[in-house]
Amino acid sequence: MRLLGTKVCKKHDLGVHNNLFGGTMLGWIDELAVAFVNEICHCPNMVTLKLEEVLFKSPVKENNLIKFYGRIERIGGKSITIEIEARKFNVYSHEESVVTTTRMTFVRIDEDGHSLAIAQHVRDKHPTKLS
Repeated sequence: MRLLGTKVCKKHDLGVHNNLFGGTMLGWIDELAVAFVNEICHCPNMVTLKLEEVLFKSPVKENNLIKFYGRIERIGGKSITIEIEARKFNVYSHEESVVTTTRMTFVRIDEDGHSLAIAQHVRDKHPTKLS
């Protein structure tokens, strides 16, 4: 998986149980994921179509570093699906543990919000791997 970015959990990111608020995690994931697919698809007009099951595997506390990783799962005619992992990074040992996982699908759109084809050269560069 490719590193997409790193965030620091700050006091204002915490919910009522002193863990990272889930909505904040989802916002971070969406922001980093769309930047990733914009780069891959050579297009700034990619929007979130679907966020699949999100698993919050362990809590994130104040001052934890969270690294986000992404991998292309599939590129279709008008959409791209990626896998995302958020991992807690231990600054002392440099060990990482997965805290959140999900899959997301993005669609390329025009200025009016209508879907457009993803460029053929992008699909050729990242062919879907069949299992």
